[in-house]
Amino acid sequence: MGKELVSAQENVKVRSRLLLIIGIILVASNLRAPITAISPLLGYMRADLPLSNTMTGFLTTLPLLAFAGLSPFVSQLARKWGMELLVFFALCFMVFGSLIRPFGGIPVLLFGTFLIGLAIAVGNVLLPSLIKKEFPFKMGLMTGIYSISMNVSAMLASGLSVPIAVNAGLGWQGALVIWSVFAVIALVVWLPQLRHNTRTAPVNVAATPKRQNIWKSPLAWKITIFMGMQSTVFYVMVAWLPGILIDQGVASAQAGFMLSILQLGILPFTFVVPIIASKMKSQQPIVIVMCLLLLAGTGGLMFGSGHIWLITASVFIIGIASGTAFSVCMMFFNLRTTTAIEAADLSGMAQSIGYLLAAAMPTLFGFLHDLTGGYVIPLGILVFATLVLFVTGLDAARDKKVFSK
Repeated sequence: MGKELVSAQENVKVRSRLLLIIGIILVASNLRAPITAISPLLGYMRADLPLSNTMTGFLTTLPLLAFAGLSPFVSQLARKWGMELLVFFALCFMVFGSLIRPFGGIPVLLFGTFLIGLAIAVGNVLLPSLIKKEFPFKMGLMTGIYSISMNVSAMLASGLSVPIAVNAGLGWQGALVIWSVFAVIALVVWLPQLRHNTRTAPVNVAATPKRQNIWKSPLAWKITIFMGMQSTVFYVMVAWLPGILIDQGVASAQAGFMLSILQLGILPFTFVVPIIASKMKSQQPIVIVMCLLLLAGTGGLMFGSGHIWLITASVFIIGIASGTAFSVCMMFFNLRTTTAIEAADLSGMAQSIGYLLAAAMPTLFGFLHDLTGGYVIPLGILVFATLVLFVTGLDAARDKKVFSK
């Protein structure tokens, strides 16, 4: 009887763990897809809505501003309400924002997109710390699973949105609603996690132990700048790659396809790199190789002059470097902190400043393009980002904590 009881308890524990892993995968799958689904549909949206170029750009920037605004406060909210409950509320915002944004004109489109941005900010900050709390001995594997789920869904959303809108006859509104189904599924699957919700903030505020301020840690600032530069590389490429290639004489269809090549470079490394990084005392070799690849890829874009094979190889290499940079950064949140709450604090700080930089750099890229009439000088932003990644990454990759004892 005793053995049967123990066996039953173990089965329940395994099922609970499996359900948590599925929940993390589904939450991660909603952290980029709602944004990448919009870009391919902008032409169809502008046919129905009076979207100016400025408004179109603002629609893309709005989620990043939501990330930057909410991220510093997510860990504080998690201490007050619990990680699992806060993720649940974020999924509710995600579902509501996803369902309303295709209907009601520009104000509702912006409001829904902003709600989605707030929801994604919560997931961005809490998933790494949730992994640290629940899977302390499998952080590399779980970070890889979470990262690849996010990027696969982003690639599918960018690649399938137009076929869903056109071939299925659903229009851009229907295509956006289809992607909201993933948020609904994630919400339903996440419900059992509410039973495990725990608050880390004590009821008696006077009894709250004094926490060290993450914003005063020099290492935390280096990881934050690293986060900003890796975000810069990704969002500059997403925003400007087709324009760069078309300017070099590449056909529009091929230029658009290069975004898929970029994602193909990113995907496998977002899974493999966290596993490798978690087994290394110092991640400096990864940072060095990543920066060399990024310089090589950027150089190929600068001087590719329309040579399609060189350009394809360069874009793929940048994808590898970008995926590696993102994965290493996510691992820094866990490897350089002691507790899950510290990881959430660091993640919130890094993603707040990081996404502010990411929101500004594509605009600066466009300004430099208008100023110079070409793309060689603007691509210097990627060279600058690489150098900063190298300097900050070498120190962040050392085996130490943000709060050294």
